[in-house]
Amino acid sequence: MNKSELIEAMAEAADISKSAAARALDGLTDAVAAALKEGDSVSLIGFGTFSVKERAARTGRNPQTGASIKIAASKTPSFKAGKGLKDAIQ
Repeated sequence: MNKSELIEAMAEAADISKSAAARALDGLTDAVAAALKEGDSVSLIGFGTFSVKERAARTGRNPQTGASIKIAASKTPSFKAGKGLKDAIQ
């Protein structure tokens, strides 16, 4: 399912226009991104939790040359599915 299909499904399920569903989806994604940028997590009970995980600096290898390279520490978004979502797909 892509974004336009998700918007169509949201509009149908909530009995709203596609443009309203698109604004709602954009609002959700913007709010989640803003919260993660501030270091917060977003929990949707029964669906899952969005959070930020920190990756430590490490040493890697260049696959072409075999030379070791330093990989800087970074932050990455993470999602952990909740019980309701896990149960829904089984």
